Amino acid sequence: MTAPTSDLTGWRAAPFTGAGRTHDCYEKGDGPGVILVPEIPGITPQVLGLADHLVEQGFTVVMPSPFGTPGKPMTGGYTVGVVARLCVSAEFRAFATNAHRPIADYLRALARDLNARTPGPGVGVIGMCFTGGFALAAAVDDAVIAPVLSQPSVPMPLGAARRRDPGVSEAELATVVARTTDANLCVLGLRFSEDGVAARERFATLRARLGDAFEVIELDSSPGNIGGFKKGAHSVLTAEVRDIPGNQALAARDRVVAFLRERLVPAD
Repeated sequence: MTAPTSDLTGWRAAPFTGAGRTHDCYEKGDGPGVILVPEIPGITPQVLGLADHLVEQGFTVVMPSPFGTPGKPMTGGYTVGVVARLCVSAEFRAFATNAHRPIADYLRALARDLNARTPGPGVGVIGMCFTGGFALAAAVDDAVIAPVLSQPSVPMPLGAARRRDPGVSEAELATVVARTTDANLCVLGLRFSEDGVAARERFATLRARLGDAFEVIELDSSPGNIGGFKKGAHSVLTAEVRDIPGNQALAARDRVVAFLRERLVPAD
């Protein structure tokens, strides 16, 4: 059995301009708003599988497409080409520490737009892999009340300083920390235990700064783990999900849906 996949059927595409940048965005669904930022190499069939699941769960989902070709399956060559471009892009600052990343400004603008036209007190943002930390940066804006960081991998974990870096600037992190007290903001983070790309040191930094406002789901990928995950397991919400009872990545996806409902659906 493989990970759930889908295609672009029913998704409405339109450009969105914010913070001086324009990217095509794909939208579908009704209900509270969730921005799903794709992982490398882009809006693949597996990312679409997650997106359609969120739509089925009652959310309005918007996927910006800042890289890659929407709907194109992942291949080795395709992934390498996208990575090469992203590593030199000033929009993402893949190797910088204590960095403000321009893509975060775009996501905040997109969040404000989505919040203005969907029900609920705010919106969720899910980032994955290369984009994992961008969900945290987006939470600087009051419109974002449910940030989800799945295997956040930027800055690329080359050296101890980058492994510890939270993926946002100190000013952005300080604002998010303040919101955990002033606005009851909570942050959800997910990773595999042996994932060297989404470094454990980064999660330790976030735990130290966010405290109990940082909920962590860490799936065991050590040798002989009960879930049968390989040591190189990385994509918690896409590649490792199986629609079978007991799959721990499936349970993690369920927790993400529950987290979004808790934060985005007003109590009766």
